[in-house]
This record gives sequence, C-alpha cells and structure tokens, in this order.
Amino acid sequence: MSGPAGFRCRRAPPRYLAVAALTLYYTVCMPTGLPRAEETMSLTITSTAFTDGGGIPSRYTCQGDDISPPLDWRGVPDHARSLVLIVDDPDAPDPKAPRMTWVHWVLFNLPPATAGLPEGITPDALPPGTGQGLNNWNRTGYGGPCPPVGRHRYFHKLYALDTLLELSGKPSKKALETAMQGHVIGQAELVGTYQKSK
Repeated sequence: MSGPAGFRCRRAPPRYLAVAALTLYYTVCMPTGLPRAEETMSLTITSTAFTDGGGIPSRYTCQGDDISPPLDWRGVPDHARSLVLIVDDPDAPDPKAPRMTWVHWVLFNLPPATAGLPEGITPDALPPGTGQGLNNWNRTGYGGPCPPVGRHRYFHKLYALDTLLELSGKPSKKALETAMQGHVIGQAELVGTYQKSK
C-alpha cells in the first residue's frame, strides 16, 4: 500500500485490528447501564473542616457542639439518580481490639444535583426527597465522634446510585447497603480521626 508523499503503508496484522475494534467499542459504544472507569473514579468528597486522614475538630464531636461537619462533593456521574451518605467508625470500642462498626449517620436518596451539605444541617433542611436511616444510637440524624478509648477513624462514605431506593421507615445501614447492591456507579470516601481530650 502506498501512502501520502510516497510513503509506503503496511497493513496492520489482524490481531491489532481486533484490539483496535474492542477499544473503539468500549470507548464509544459501551452499554449505558455500565459506568465508564472515569465516572467511577471521578467522584470525590471533601470537607473544609478537616483533611483526609486528619483530625476532626471537637466542634463536630460529643465534646463540642455535636453538629455535622460541612461536606462537599464533585464528580457525580451524569446518569446517577440518587446519592447515599454513610458515616461510620470501624474502630469501636477500642482501635486495638475493634469489635464492631459504629454507625453515626445514614442518608439516602439525596438528589444527585446536590453538591454537598452545610455545617450543622438539620433534618428539615435536608434536600427534598432525602431519606434518613438509623444510627447506632437508634435514632436518625448525625451523631458525632465520641470514642471511649484511643483515636478512632470516621469514614464519610458517599455513593452514587443509578436508582432511587424504595425503602420505608428508617432503615438500618445494613438494610440500606442490601438495597444498594448492584446499583453503585460511583464511590468516594473521606476519613477523619478523633480522640477524646482529657
């Protein structure tokens, strides 16, 4: 084969053509029900109150005002239909001998257009349609860090779903996670730490 300006072109071997065809399919023709890699990786959650892996100010704990910290997120997939926020502590009661994960906050069916939650948000100020689940104090709403022993980690986990969850009442974290299975198209987390002052 001859190319422009007198260059000669060689026909690509069949195996390279097959790879090129598959690449084109997954780039342009991927089924809409499946998230692309860049969508699942682009979701982020941050806070102006603390950095990832950093200490949570006492204002947001049982030793302070016990209000929720400000949270911001970006990169929600275009075809997300709802968001879920779970805050929990896997180090209870003692980081050196953890026995359970303590649930601090459970929100679901957050509108995908929301970009975060302000500090100290109250139930009546949550975005329309947002559902609330039970924490381990057997109530809805935010419960701040209150570790009995040592420095604990607090995971603020954000999930983008391709559906609205049909959950009645005040579901537990376990019930929520069961309902989410097969619907997560994006995930991000922010970890803060806290140890009680003496």
